[in-house]
Amino acid sequence: MTRTRFVVASLIAVGLTVVVALITAALGGRPGGVGEADGVVPDGVTVFDDSYPAVSRLDPALLKALRRAARAAADDGVTFHVNSGWRSPAYQEQLLREATAKYGSAREAARWVAGPTTSLHVKGAAVDLGGSDATQWLSEHGAAYGLCQIYRNEPWHYELRAHAADGGCPDMYADATQDPRLRR
Repeated sequence: MTRTRFVVASLIAVGLTVVVALITAALGGRPGGVGEADGVVPDGVTVFDDSYPAVSRLDPALLKALRRAARAAADDGVTFHVNSGWRSPAYQEQLLREATAKYGSAREAARWVAGPTTSLHVKGAAVDLGGSDATQWLSEHGAAYGLCQIYRNEPWHYELRAHAADGGCPDMYADATQDPRLRR
């Protein structure tokens, strides 16, 4: 290949990369076109950021419990960052496709991501919190607010169990495949 052809081919490749990046950004920042309106959250979102549907579309009782716990955790210097909360069915489907590609099979992906018809995120009944300090704080204090880790393999995934304040959180499932609520 001549030097001129190499330069032209390189410029075309760079140009195509830029075009793909621009289209992805225009579609909401993720391939597939889902964005904040579907529940995608940027870094730094907290349980108090109502401008994001991932937070504002959570079940009101779950959100109230999260905010009560977050205020108490703040006294200990801990902030609850929302990595994921409510999700649209389209976003959930995309996450399932990505997990299937990552883990090599639908069966293995199901340990980590539910389908859009069974996901508690789509119903606004689950939240994934970021920061090991937040999940550590919740593992010690969450039951008092009715917030329980549900899956042993997902220390970031919390749901509301109002009775937990009296009797503690229920036993965890090993992973989502053991959860009878997620079976079709």
